[in-house]
Amino acid sequence: MQERKRLEEGLAEDASVGASIEDVDTLFELAREGEDVLGDIAREMKTFQARVEKLETRMLLSGENDVRSAIMTIHPGAGGTESQDWAEMLLRMFLRWAERSGFSTEVTDRLEGDGAGIKSVTFEVNGEYAYGLLQSEVGVHRLVRISPFDSAARRQTSFASVFVYPQVDDDVPIEIKPDDIRTDVFRASGAGGQHVNRTESAVRMTHLATGIVVQCQNERSQHKNRASAMKQLKAKLYEFELDKKRIEQRKLEDTKLEINFGSQIRSYVLQPYRMIKDHRTKLAVGDVDRVLDGDMEALMHAFLVYKKTGKTAGGDGKDDLDD
Repeated sequence: MQERKRLEEGLAEDASVGASIEDVDTLFELAREGEDVLGDIAREMKTFQARVEKLETRMLLSGENDVRSAIMTIHPGAGGTESQDWAEMLLRMFLRWAERSGFSTEVTDRLEGDGAGIKSVTFEVNGEYAYGLLQSEVGVHRLVRISPFDSAARRQTSFASVFVYPQVDDDVPIEIKPDDIRTDVFRASGAGGQHVNRTESAVRMTHLATGIVVQCQNERSQHKNRASAMKQLKAKLYEFELDKKRIEQRKLEDTKLEINFGSQIRSYVLQPYRMIKDHRTKLAVGDVDRVLDGDMEALMHAFLVYKKTGKTAGGDGKDDLDD
């Protein structure tokens, strides 16, 4: 039924685009006859351009798992409070983007930082094509700014790593034997009320064969936390198997799409100038505040084009972003 719904939406969009083209043709015909319709043409073309860009993005999302919902994790790098605060800024950026894009989100595990920020967070982004779009965010994000935690107001560089996994449905054959899992229960940490902190409702699962560890402490019910942790474990095991298949292909491809903590994909510079530079696509964005507030469509679209075609956005990004 979901596949049928997507196909029907595609047909409806095709018909709508055809109607828009006819409307634009009509306006141009009226302009040639001397009618004052230039304002109408400008408005129609702006709307049509946005629709075409949206359709192009959807066409680029043709991977096997692109249509799935996503599970995201964020971990700060070395640097203590600075990096923990940066990780929380990234979390806010992704949550705002999801809200703007019509996705629902649920934080399943969050470990507060020492004084500020977060030590780690795991959350779900639910909706069609969430995973396909968020693949552009996998890797290390770098922040350069004047530290709000430094009394000397010195410039600091912080890092945080982002990982994204496709949510696995029941139709995907991921078999997990009970003997392959070690399950630990413990008291949830942080805010959450007396019940959460007094009972052993939090669940941690360890897959013994691969060493993959997941945990969930967001719900009051241990049963719900266990179900959420199992969903995360299935997603990570599925990505683990896919990653093994990619290894040989990566050896043959001269790309910068490596998924590991050492791969710096993007720099966010707030001082001495303001710019965001994606090191894979070469796209530079000057409006830093807009991106940190969740307007990430241009960065995501540029990555999808780069991934599909190898073409970069180019531009005159600052060289010292890589210093």
